[in-house]
Amino acid sequence: MSMEIQNVTYIYGGGTSYEQKALDDISFKINDGEFIGIIGHTGSGKSTLIQLLNGLLKPDAGKILFHNQDIHQPGFSLKQLRGKVGLVFQYPEYQLFETTVIRDVSFGPKNQGLTEEEAVKKAQEALKTVGLAQKYWEMSPFELSGGQKRRAAIAGVLAMEPEILILDEPTAGLDPRGRDELFSQIQFLHREKKITVILVSHSMEDVADYADRIIVLDHGRILLDGTAREVFSHYKELERAGLAAPEVTYLLHELRERGIKVSADAITIEEAKEEILKLC
Repeated sequence: MSMEIQNVTYIYGGGTSYEQKALDDISFKINDGEFIGIIGHTGSGKSTLIQLLNGLLKPDAGKILFHNQDIHQPGFSLKQLRGKVGLVFQYPEYQLFETTVIRDVSFGPKNQGLTEEEAVKKAQEALKTVGLAQKYWEMSPFELSGGQKRRAAIAGVLAMEPEILILDEPTAGLDPRGRDELFSQIQFLHREKKITVILVSHSMEDVADYADRIIVLDHGRILLDGTAREVFSHYKELERAGLAAPEVTYLLHELRERGIKVSADAITIEEAKEEILKLC
């Protein structure tokens, strides 16, 4: 088991008139090798949660365990944790700061104590893994496109050899091609590198396509936690929480209501296509 969240509560502005409970006594486990999608409406606690997992925030109550160790106990190294639990923010330009891409990506390994040569080698391997061509390595990261910046930001995390990769809306603002290419790389990292992936997304289609498990947050609490098929079967509950199921879910339910005998279990376009083709 990679991480365990035990009865965690987090409050912004505690003790003031602006006090707001972002997370309210939540508990769940993250197992090795999982691909977890986290969804919820704006203000549901998604961003707070991932910053807690990375140790950037400290809970007001409860514990966060990494390999059965409380990450906020005396003597635990949050620096080492952030090498093992890598976080890529929604806007990667906030994470890129060096003069060249290769220097930026090698910063993390150097900060872990590797030599310049060792850090550059790790950076080169990470950049190859995310598919960022060598011609970009000596460029300023601020000259890259949106998709290239995201790849560089992911490479900066991968160079530290994390066990868990957290991605906050990684495809925001990308065109369809850039989005598909980025998700192909994320799938590769999950399947081939055995990295646990946590994807925060507003796209029901994305989490349906890629996540093995979905956690739904609603007003700081866990509303649903299960496989994509299990979660999206509760589409009425999702709607009450200001969310929705993938479009194909509504299509198949509409067909059933019209007397057409199709299964409403499909959650991806491919599954819906196969179900509809059975009618032919």
